[in-house]
Amino acid sequence: MANKICQLDENKICDDCKQCLFCDLDPVKVCDNCCKCLDEADFNAIEIIKIVTDEKDIKKYVK
Repeated sequence: MANKICQLDENKICDDCKQCLFCDLDPVKVCDNCCKCLDEADFNAIEIIKIVTDEKDIKKYVK
């Protein structure tokens, strides 16, 4: 299994610290996707263009 890159620091290997699961506005709260940190949550979105599940294809998209 290949090492995952940290979601908070692209220069770090994920060490499973779980910091990426916590709220940006309230660091003791686990993120529940309320979107308050996005300021205008009703108008923000992420378009998913492809879901990659094959390890060979993942390497194409990971920087």
